Amino acid sequence: MTSALANPPRLSVRDLSIGNRTAFVHRVSFDVRAGRILAMVGESGSGKTLIGRSILRLLPENIHQLGGSILYHGRELSGLSRHEIRQLRGGRIGMVFQEPLVSLNPALRIGTQMAEGLKLHLKLGPDEIRGRCVEMLKRIHVPRPEECLAAYPHQFSGGMRQRIMLASVMLLRPDLLIADEPTTALDTLSQREVIETMLELTREVGTSVLLITHNLGLVGKYADDAVVLGRGEIVENGTASEVIGRPRHPYTRRLVGSLPHRRIAAAAPAGEPILVARGLELSFRVTSRSILQAKRIRVLRGVSLTVRRGETVAVVGGSGSGKTTLGRALLRLIDVDHGSIEYRSTDVTRWSDRRLHSFRRACQIVFQDPFSSLDPRMSVDALVGEALRHAGPLTPAERQARIETALSEVGLPGHAGRLPHQLSGGQRQRVALARAIVGDPELLVADEPIAALDMTVQKQILELFQRLQAQRGFACIFISHDLAAVQQIAHRIVVMHEGRIVEEGPTDAIFENPRHEYTQRLLAASPLLEAVSPSASQAAVLSEVEQ
Repeated sequence: MTSALANPPRLSVRDLSIGNRTAFVHRVSFDVRAGRILAMVGESGSGKTLIGRSILRLLPENIHQLGGSILYHGRELSGLSRHEIRQLRGGRIGMVFQEPLVSLNPALRIGTQMAEGLKLHLKLGPDEIRGRCVEMLKRIHVPRPEECLAAYPHQFSGGMRQRIMLASVMLLRPDLLIADEPTTALDTLSQREVIETMLELTREVGTSVLLITHNLGLVGKYADDAVVLGRGEIVENGTASEVIGRPRHPYTRRLVGSLPHRRIAAAAPAGEPILVARGLELSFRVTSRSILQAKRIRVLRGVSLTVRRGETVAVVGGSGSGKTTLGRALLRLIDVDHGSIEYRSTDVTRWSDRRLHSFRRACQIVFQDPFSSLDPRMSVDALVGEALRHAGPLTPAERQARIETALSEVGLPGHAGRLPHQLSGGQRQRVALARAIVGDPELLVADEPIAALDMTVQKQILELFQRLQAQRGFACIFISHDLAAVQQIAHRIVVMHEGRIVEEGPTDAIFENPRHEYTQRLLAASPLLEAVSPSASQAAVLSEVEQ
């Protein structure tokens, strides 16, 4: 009681309900106190983002606050005028959104966008604004900050864009920061850099943080307090260590049980090689304003890789390491400059498009974002059946039977007539997987298939991969930055850095005795690895969930 009185809440939410005619968020209450980090966790659709947006009155037009109060330093925000709430946005309450490429204007230079808040809230001259922007970019370790101000968002990686977005928000030294999934889809190293940069800046200013996330590893490592949302209601709250280490509610226990956890990796199958890559070299031509300044960037540097029947090979590394490029090059979706790709002992790098049909039927790919890779105008059965166009002569009944079998195997019976927008993110990824396996491939390339999914759906997709591989016997190249997921699913791990393979070996060997300095950094940067080594109470939760 004494500590609560000594540290009154900066933000106090009481009985908040949000929705249209029906409430999506039901009577939610919580406090964010000075200098503390409150994590709000839950599955997709639990209402986390709606709550964050409601604080700054940024709800979609058809969604409204139906009841309750939002007090900021004792001042009710719900009844403020548009002018009054604009004075608080950015100036006193900052918000970092999930996808910086969406929240940063692609048509404006970084300097223009960083200066916007300073011009709106402070009386500063152009030189002082520029000076503050450059100094903040230096603080978040952006190289060549003066050049950064003249660049556009698309010229930066996802992690760098998120750091620039964070710099723009922290320039105004907000009293409260709302961070909505600030590290989703970033690689392990970028996640650590972004979250620790955010905390370093907020500690200096004394900013309180509302961290909205589904990443329980981040909660366990960085948060002081935690609130767990399930279907729009708070099911559990307390200190972060209590909520993660000793969960009481069945929903929280299920979330903790969904964390990928260490299992003894099975020995890699001793099957015949399906695909053998030798000495792959690939570079992209990068143009500039002057054609004389155009240059080539080497993306793959002498990469060699062997994948055997029934084996899962995980390719891990940071953003820009060449993982996705390697996956696409192996399937001849991108042509390499040098090297060979042998499918069943035959080099396919010089095959014509017509001859590649058989190779591409045998080697399929699952992309990171199924909503982008699935045609929104096509029904589920049409999307899955599309992969059978070159599968030889099939009667309509045989074709439909294979489609229904594939959908049943991925857990989507009865969904054939639906459109992609009628499915959840996890269901769309299951459709993408059904489309990949319906032709009975020998090799599956999965490119970050769980990156944007919440923990429980990630667990479902990983278990589905393992079950389908056991049933069908295909080999899998699993491209991921999620080391906790990799250690659960992979027989062998390949670590890439700057276009090269820097380390390779069995899963247990890589995790227990990493030899290369870059691999050691990747492992050290993964917050989930700490949660994967559970306390005795967490181990009991995992055991109970598995049973």
